[in-house]
Amino acid sequence: MIRYHAAWVLPIAEPPIPNGWVAVEHGRVVAVGRRSPADVRTDTGPPRDVDLGHVALMPGLVNAHTHLELSYMHEQVPPASSFVAWITNVVNRRKQQPDPRAPEIMGAVKRAIAHAISCGTALVGDISNTLVTFRPLADSALAAVVFYEVLRFNAPDPEAVVAHALRQIDELASTDRVRASLAAHAPYSVAPLVFRAIRQAVKRDPFAPCSVHLSESREEVEFIKTAGGPWRQFLEDVGAWNAAWVPPGVTPVQYLDDSGFLQERLLAVHGVQMSDADLARLAARGVTLVTCPRSNAHTGAGTPPIARFYASGVRVAVGTDSLASTADLNLFSELAAMRKLAPSVPASQLLESATKHGADALGFEADFGTIEAGKRARLLAVLVTPGVGNVEEYLVSGIRPDQLRWVE
Repeated sequence: MIRYHAAWVLPIAEPPIPNGWVAVEHGRVVAVGRRSPADVRTDTGPPRDVDLGHVALMPGLVNAHTHLELSYMHEQVPPASSFVAWITNVVNRRKQQPDPRAPEIMGAVKRAIAHAISCGTALVGDISNTLVTFRPLADSALAAVVFYEVLRFNAPDPEAVVAHALRQIDELASTDRVRASLAAHAPYSVAPLVFRAIRQAVKRDPFAPCSVHLSESREEVEFIKTAGGPWRQFLEDVGAWNAAWVPPGVTPVQYLDDSGFLQERLLAVHGVQMSDADLARLAARGVTLVTCPRSNAHTGAGTPPIARFYASGVRVAVGTDSLASTADLNLFSELAAMRKLAPSVPASQLLESATKHGADALGFEADFGTIEAGKRARLLAVLVTPGVGNVEEYLVSGIRPDQLRWVE
C-alpha cells in the first residue's frame, strides 16, 4: 500500500484537507486523512509514504459531453452568429469526408484522447454518430460512455431505427471501463415516436445513461413553438422535414417532459435558452444539465445562465463539446469560463460539477468523481503556487496541462 501526502487533498465529497494524505492499494482508495496519521495497516503491512509536494490531489475530471469524432475539424469551423449557420458548416465539412474511419478522423480521435488525458480528464461522455471512437477509447486510459446518437426527424418506422442502433451497440465489446448507450440528438432532429422508442430501449437497463441536446439555441425554441424559423428551413433543405409534424407550442424542455423523456439518468446538454420553469422541471425529474459555455459562445448559441442553473437546484455537470467548437478539451479552462460567468457560485460547486456530478450522471459513481474508500485511485496532482489560501478558487481560475500529473 502507498500513502500519498500532499499540501492539499480535495476529496470533493468533503471540504479540502490541508496537509492531507490518500492511501491506495491495488488501484483503489483505502483511506483519506490528515498529515501525521496513525498507521493504516492491511494484510501487506504498513504503507509506503510518498510526499507529492506542494500539490492539490484531486479526483480526475469528468468531461460529460464531447464529440471526439469531430476532432479533425479543429480550427476549421469558424465562429458563427447563429447556431444553425454554425451547424450547417459542420454538416458541409462532414460531407467532404464521408469515410468515418479515414486516417484523418481516426488520427485526430487518438490525439484528442491523449490531449484530454493530459488535461486531467479521467472519464468522458462521448457523442458519436458512427461508433468509431469506441475502440480508441477502450485502448486508452480513459473511462467512457460512448453515446450512439440517433437523428431521424422523418421516420416511417421509428422502432426499426432504434432497433438498428441497439444491434450496433450490442456488437461492441463493452467493458466496466468503456460502455455504450443511446442518445437522442435534439428535439428539432428526432421525431416524437423515435424519442419514445429510445426511451423504451434505455429502460431495459435502469442504470444506463442517455443524452440529448436541449434548449441549446433560440432557433430551437422557435421551432418547437411554431414549426418555423431557420430549423424548419434546414430540415427542408436536407430533405428531412415531416409535413405531418405538429409543433407542441411549448418550450423544448416541456415538450420532452410531456412525452415522458425526462428522467434521472438523462444528460440534458447546453440549456442556454432554458427558463426558470424549464430548470425546475429538470430538477424535479433528476435530470443532469451539462453546460459547455466556451462552445456556446463559438457556435452562436448564446451565453448559458450559469448562476441560474445552480440556483434552480438542478444537478450541473461540465463538458467541453467538440474541438470543432472549442480551443481544447481542458475542463479546467471550462471551469474558468464558468467562474467568469457566475462569480457568485462557490468554487466548491463548480469543482463538484466537473467531477462528482459528471461521474454520477454517466453511471460511474462507484469508481470516479470523488476520493473515497473503494473508488478507483485515478488521482490528479495539480501544482499549487505557494501562498494560495483558497485552493478551490485557485483550481477554477485556469489550470494548464503543464501544472498537472497523474499519480495513479
